[in-house]
Amino acid sequence: MAALVASVFKIALFIGLFLLSFRYVRISHQWTEGEARAWWGASDWLGVRDPEDLYIGVWLTIELIAAVLAYVAIMKLWRWYRTK
Repeated sequence: MAALVASVFKIALFIGLFLLSFRYVRISHQWTEGEARAWWGASDWLGVRDPEDLYIGVWLTIELIAAVLAYVAIMKLWRWYRTK
């Protein structure tokens, strides 16, 4: 039972961190002309029709990486704290 509670807590922690990263890691959505040209070029190169789709995919990946890094840091700090 304790393992189940620990698993649920870890999942809830990760989801919470992902939602926090989704809220705070985001950059402004207004593109300058140069940024728009870069996103169009990248989407053409990757075969994506709409650069907005590429933009959303890239930022979700960045937010996921931020959440994973925060989760790993919290778990390592918790293990360090428990061993002291």
